Amino acid sequence: MSVRVRRAYEAPEPDDGVRVPVDRLWPRGPAKGAARVDEWPKGPTPSAGLRRWYHAEDRPYEEFRERHEAELAAPEAAGLLAPVREPAGEGPVTLLTASRTPQHGHAEVPARLLEG
Repeated sequence: MSVRVRRAYEAPEPDDGVRVPVDRLWPRGPAKGAARVDEWPKGPTPSAGLRRWYHAEDRPYEEFRERHEAELAAPEAAGLLAPVREPAGEGPVTLLTASRTPQHGHAEVPARLLEG
């Protein structure tokens, strides 16, 4: 299974496979149609409380990642990645985010869980 993270502002590429936004809101600027979105589950995004905690101060990314993984591993969250797991088993999946630094954003957490 191949999962990668790209910015929603980047043009689709032929090898993207299934394109899935992992932000709760659509970013300003790019049109949804031009982004070629296949699925859009809102569940894999961090909770509002976790987002506020992370952005309130200069928090370490590793701690944010661990907390987000814990949220997604909770029993009540068991099915949150299900809409992405099935397509991910069939070919490449590209998770889209508006984050300026995708490698240190919340999209990396579901990407790691889907690959693992």
